[in-house]
Amino acid sequence: MAGETLAPGNRLTSPSQMHPVCKAFVCGSLSGTCSTLLFQPLDLVKTRLQTQQLSAPGRNVGMVHIFLKVIRNENFLGLWKGVSASFLRCIPGVGLYFSTLYSLKEHIFLGKDLAPLQSVLLGAGSRTVAGVCMLPFTVVKTRYESGNYGYKSVFGALGNIYRIEGPRGLFSGLTATLLRDAPFSGIYLMFYTQTKMFTIHNNITTTFTPLTNFSCGIIAGILASVSTQPADVIKTHMQLSRAKYCWTGQAALCIYQKEELNIFKIIQEIALHTSPRFFLVLSKVS
Repeated sequence: MAGETLAPGNRLTSPSQMHPVCKAFVCGSLSGTCSTLLFQPLDLVKTRLQTQQLSAPGRNVGMVHIFLKVIRNENFLGLWKGVSASFLRCIPGVGLYFSTLYSLKEHIFLGKDLAPLQSVLLGAGSRTVAGVCMLPFTVVKTRYESGNYGYKSVFGALGNIYRIEGPRGLFSGLTATLLRDAPFSGIYLMFYTQTKMFTIHNNITTTFTPLTNFSCGIIAGILASVSTQPADVIKTHMQLSRAKYCWTGQAALCIYQKEELNIFKIIQEIALHTSPRFFLVLSKVS
C-alpha cells in the first residue's frame, strides 16, 4: 500500500550492498563510458596513422595533420566516428575486465597484495578474457575509424563481415590483439599495484596520492605501449585487410619489409596509444 515502509527484503539494492563482482562490473562499465567518450578522437587518429601505412607506405603524415583533415572533411564530430562500436566494446568489455580481475584475485590469490609477477599474470589473464569476448566489436571499431568502410550501423557491419568473411572475419587479428592487450594490461597493472603499495607503506598523504598514481600511471603506460606497439600495428593491418594476411607472422613480415623505420611516426602512435584512458578507468574503480 502507498505510504508503507518497504520490508528489508524488498528494498532496492544500494551500490554498497551489491556483490563485489557486480560492483566491479558496474564501476568498470561506467568508467569505460567516460573514457571512451573522452578519448575516442585519439583512437581514431591512431588508426588513421596506421591506415596510412596501408594506403601510402613510406609517406610521413603527422598527428596534427590527421586531426585537421578529419575536421575539414568530416566536421568536428567526425573525430568521434566509430564511437558507437567503441561503446559496445568498452562498456561491457571494461566491466568484464574488472569483474574478472576481482574474481581471479579473490579466488586464486585470496585477496592478498600482489607480487609484481602475479600482477602481470592477473592483468594479462583478465584482459585476455575481455579481449576475446569483445573482439568482433574491436574489428568493427577499427574499420569504422579507418574511414575505408561504409557501414551503416554496428550490427549491420557485424552481419556484413560474417556474410562475406565468415566467423574468422569477426575474429581477425586475434593473436595480434592478445599480444598487444595482454602484456599491456599486465605491465600496467603491475606498475599500478606497486605504486599503491608504495604510497600505503610510505604514508603519503591523500593529497598527493592521486598525483603520485597519475605520474606512475603515465610511466607505466609508456613502458607498456613501447612493448606492445608492434602488435598494435599488426592488429590494425590484419583487421583492415583480412584477405591479405593468412596469419600474424605473415602480416608482421610484410609490414617489416615494406615500412621504413620512422621514429617520429612510432613516437606519435605510442603517445596516442598511451592516452590516459586506461589509467583513468583503473583509478576510478580502484
